[in-house]
Amino acid sequence: MTDSSELPLAVVLLSGGLDSMVCAALAQEQGFRVLALTIDYNQRHRVELDAARVIAQRLGVERHVILPLDLRQFGGSALTDAIDVPKTGVGDDIPVTYVPARNLVFLSLALAWAEAAGSSDLFIGVNALDYSGYPDCRPEFIGGFQDLARVATKVGSEGGTVKVHAPLQHLRKSEIAQEAVRLGLNTGESWSCYDPLPDGRACGECDSCRLRKAGFEEAGLSDGTNYGA
Repeated sequence: MTDSSELPLAVVLLSGGLDSMVCAALAQEQGFRVLALTIDYNQRHRVELDAARVIAQRLGVERHVILPLDLRQFGGSALTDAIDVPKTGVGDDIPVTYVPARNLVFLSLALAWAEAAGSSDLFIGVNALDYSGYPDCRPEFIGGFQDLARVATKVGSEGGTVKVHAPLQHLRKSEIAQEAVRLGLNTGESWSCYDPLPDGRACGECDSCRLRKAGFEEAGLSDGTNYGA
């Protein structure tokens, strides 16, 4: 039997959402010990931080770090500024819920921790099919960051490699929901809503809620989220 301490380490960005939950479980399934990184960027939907804590504990990750980074100081997004979260449906344009360069910043922090921990593997739960059109969820971004990581790190300059895993990149939300069930995850412990209601329920109308609900409905699965609409 393999000693778990002999397994390689990977840093997984764990937001507390469904995609990041599935991503972390997939990293474990692929044989990695998980260092889970959650960024507390003073987001509107801070309940997702509690979800990340629950998920990290449930998965038994090697270590879970919640790193404060107050992006409300910059604003520029409905998630970090006094801007209403749109509730009219998923459109074709990049929505105001896009947080400027968020995944670039978050992956950079994950890369810093990975290099410090002696890991060369990063996991991020981005998706480029059923999503809101964010530019930092696209395959070009993931490939570009991987190239950047090679020239930006000590390990890269010494001939090593850094791998950015995006296992959900080409899955529909329904397929992600099916993966969650296959992995035995309690999807109700994850949080996706951008604009939680005062009574603690998910709004059911923001882009993230709409995409999540549609995915579970398409898959014919029960979600576990309590929606207000």
